[in-house]
Amino acid sequence: MLESLYVKDFAIVREAEVAFGHGMTVVSGETGAGKSLLVDALLLLCGARADAAMVRHGAGRAELVASFRVAGGHPAAQWLAAQALDDGEACQLRRVIAAEGGSRAWINGRPATIGQLAELGPLPVEIHGQHEHQALLERSHQLALLDAWGGHDRQLAAVREAALAWREAGRKLDALSGAGDPAARMDWLAHQFHELAQEALDPADIEALVANHRRQSHGAALLQACDTALALLDGDDGPAAAALLRQALATLSRQQEHEPRLAEAAALLDAALIDLDEASAQLRRVRDDLDLDPERLAELDRRLARLHDLSRKHRCEPRQLAERRDAIAAELEELRAGEGQLERLRAEREALAQRWREAATALGRARLTAAKRLGRAVTGLMAELGMAGGRFEAELQPQSGQDPDPQGAERTEFLVSANAGQPPRPLRKVASGGELSRIALAIEVAALGMDEVPTMVFDEVDSGIGGAVAEVVGQKLRALAAERQVLCVTHLPQVAAQGHHHLSVRKDRDGRGTASHVTPLDDAARTEELARMLGGVELTPETRAHARQMLEKAQAS
Repeated sequence: MLESLYVKDFAIVREAEVAFGHGMTVVSGETGAGKSLLVDALLLLCGARADAAMVRHGAGRAELVASFRVAGGHPAAQWLAAQALDDGEACQLRRVIAAEGGSRAWINGRPATIGQLAELGPLPVEIHGQHEHQALLERSHQLALLDAWGGHDRQLAAVREAALAWREAGRKLDALSGAGDPAARMDWLAHQFHELAQEALDPADIEALVANHRRQSHGAALLQACDTALALLDGDDGPAAAALLRQALATLSRQQEHEPRLAEAAALLDAALIDLDEASAQLRRVRDDLDLDPERLAELDRRLARLHDLSRKHRCEPRQLAERRDAIAAELEELRAGEGQLERLRAEREALAQRWREAATALGRARLTAAKRLGRAVTGLMAELGMAGGRFEAELQPQSGQDPDPQGAERTEFLVSANAGQPPRPLRKVASGGELSRIALAIEVAALGMDEVPTMVFDEVDSGIGGAVAEVVGQKLRALAAERQVLCVTHLPQVAAQGHHHLSVRKDRDGRGTASHVTPLDDAARTEELARMLGGVELTPETRAHARQMLEKAQAS
């Protein structure tokens, strides 16, 4: 609910603060006094485009503040919480427009963008009149209103649930399928794995292969080295290391009785002879193991070349090929296990699509019934509101997309014909602001209590009407105010008399220029204002009596 509106240096308003209560508040005043400035201020606080010309002449800036009270479960409260701008049940919108151009905005005292104002503003307040900012012109709002009118919560929930489940199944299917065809991916991986599995790729196997290749490629040099070393250590041709050591050991052994310390040297020589014999034996074993086999060397060359080819192909070191092989095997296993899951997901998705089609068909039938009922109700109210012969239709338009949509298989377009003989046209294209306001009023009265907007504003809803029709308009607004807070700018006493509260806007001149003032009226002042609206400048006792009678009759209803 709108609790207060503060306006400073806005157009011809120097400064005004207005408190609002429950029920219907009417705003009246002479032409040009600035009655609609309150509505304009609300529009700007709801994100409408600002103009520096809106700043009062001589002022540096205009300031607008609206304070609302929103219940915890209301969409406005949910939006505030989602944006981390909540402050209990308070919802304060503030906007400052600079005279040199540009504007700034705040929500609950925290800086906000104009886009955020435009998102939040329509949730607590809905404005009807000769303005662009009207939620009823938005097709999404029209569809929501039709569903609320028809009580389609259960059918809509079934459609939404099936559509969202279908999308989630599709997401899982895409994730499981990857970027391409799973079968093709499996064939490719199987080929890769077969290539790697044919080779011994464990690091120990690769090290052994490298060592064997090195031994074969250097076989001749190794044989030569072994033979040369054996000849030097224990050969028959020329002095050998073993023979020289034995000779030295025999010489020392003969003399060690004369010098005990020679025994230690002899022991060392004896140990050296043992090591030399073992080295010679190892050399013979190595020489005997060496096999100069060109075919074996060629095979080792081929295997090493194959490993290097695989390393380049898989962009890794040869010692990492085993890890790559194991990773491919794991992915293959996962894909093979996923084949059955893919089939299950495809079947589940198709079942969800069928479930959505059935739910959407049921919702579509319910919407068609509701659209006809809403059309008859609004058409009847239009006749009461001075548009006899006019017609209202809620046209259902099938969606061309094939994918399940959470909102169903159709959208709606509100069509109106304000006069008999004219074809219905989209509500958003109706030219007359007064007609559009009355049509909006008819829709709101017909759909009373169906939406969640707590405050409704009607600007010049009575434009172009009078007499009995004006009284009906006032009665409908008062009926609407039993369920919603209503603010109505009017120039008709029949409408003004129906209000629970009355604000008067007048324009005065003082030493600082011309300014508009907003004044709450008590019963006596309301009688005077209604008399002015009935009889003009000079008020007679008869006019006042008529005004008093009109007010008493309206307030008694």
